[in-house]
Amino acid sequence: MKFTVPSNELQKSLAKVSGVVPSKSTLPILENILFRLSKNVLQLASTDLEVSMSALLDVKGSEDGSIAVPAKRLMETIRALPDIQLVFNADLSSNKVRMITEMGEYVLMGESSEEFPTIPQVKGEDKITLTGDVLRALIHRTVFAVSSDELRPAMTGVLLQVRDGQLRAVSTDGHRLVRLQYSGMKQPKLQWDIIVPAKALNLVSKSVENETNTLAVDANHVQFTFGTTTLTSRVIEESYPNYESVIPGDNDKRLAVGRDLLLAAVRRVALYSSSTTHQVRCSLRKNELRVMAEDIDFGGEAKEKVPCDYSGEELEIGFNSTYLIDILSHLDGEEAEFKLGTSVRAAIITPAHQKPNEDLLMLVMPMRLNT
Repeated sequence: MKFTVPSNELQKSLAKVSGVVPSKSTLPILENILFRLSKNVLQLASTDLEVSMSALLDVKGSEDGSIAVPAKRLMETIRALPDIQLVFNADLSSNKVRMITEMGEYVLMGESSEEFPTIPQVKGEDKITLTGDVLRALIHRTVFAVSSDELRPAMTGVLLQVRDGQLRAVSTDGHRLVRLQYSGMKQPKLQWDIIVPAKALNLVSKSVENETNTLAVDANHVQFTFGTTTLTSRVIEESYPNYESVIPGDNDKRLAVGRDLLLAAVRRVALYSSSTTHQVRCSLRKNELRVMAEDIDFGGEAKEKVPCDYSGEELEIGFNSTYLIDILSHLDGEEAEFKLGTSVRAAIITPAHQKPNEDLLMLVMPMRLNT
């Protein structure tokens, strides 16, 4: 197996697939990247058995073949090279790999490609297309709220629902929830519900193309295709919680406040909150929002006044500052709108002005106030 390629082009393609490679694995072959050359097209592939990635790269091929190459040393070598022509030469009988440049020669031992797991192919006809901006924004605004609790596997991913020409993405960890809905899709008859692992979506966000990106689904896998790169992931085969049941429909108190103003105030005040609860207290009266925190253990406290638009009844409600900061950080627009009920009912947070064909709703559960 032999080909020639500019080192910087090889590095870009390796960077796309290397994120899947586990640093340590009970199956050592997974710590490799598969090289498969067919004429002048090189396919690079990696997998951790749950998520797989492949990328195609145009090269000057001399001899077809395939071999698995240790990812860590390969990446470190290519990253350390200047932009230079590189000759990749693999002896498939001994699995010895030589990388030759005008500066020198680098030799490492690969493994037989026959040991490398088969990369799954999704052949389902259930496909949707999204622009890079939409897909990137969808991931950015949902994946932060997934759970890390492996005992609740359904909540460790993002629910993607397609029906009636709409795409809905939902994530929750039981303390906060995000529901993002896009309308006006071109496949009005398509219907599916899948849960995509957070790791897969984080990798997708790094590889999204600005133009058209395709999502394809079959019984067990979801496949994202962007340009010459493909990511395939097992879906989480669990039932997603009934998230609609936790969204209150009768929160009658409306608060409008500058997103950046509130975010900055919460960040400052939270420095004085309890290191155990991270609680901040929000006190509301007519056109006045006070954000307060107290650390009883160390005697610290802080309070700030934030201008707002509020005309409801006086209300005091507590939030975990970490969750509130996360939600405000991932909300679009200059102004945030809160819909509140009582001090023990979940707060709904939305942009004051939704984008066209988009409906974003975020929810955060309150905390019992310190007495």
